[in-house]
Amino acid sequence: MSEHMQIGEVARRIELSVRTVRHWDEVGLVTPSARSAGGFRLYTDDDVARLLLVRRMKPLEFTLAEMAEVLAASDTLTAGTGDLDAAAAVITAFRERADERCATLRKRLAYAEEFTELLARLESR
Repeated sequence: MSEHMQIGEVARRIELSVRTVRHWDEVGLVTPSARSAGGFRLYTDDDVARLLLVRRMKPLEFTLAEMAEVLAASDTLTAGTGDLDAAAAVITAFRERADERCATLRKRLAYAEEFTELLARLESR
């Protein structure tokens, strides 16, 4: 049996706020594996892996519904049951979209770096 972690530890590990982790639970995106006798959310390493998958989608501006779709496809592929071809197609489509969004972010980052270099040159005059 894996060890359970409380939400604060999980939030620190995934570098998000407790509020965000609670919200994802409340909307049914990633639910904790257990609750303590006092009602505290308890997470396993598998729960943390799911939360990390969602966190990785966040900067690419995927919606909660899209995040749920990726989690469902991932669950299907991991379990090896259900419509594996459809799940694989979902993953492929999201990977392509993620690639496009990463390219956009790289371009924006390049512009931002150009700007900071310009400021540094102006500052040194």
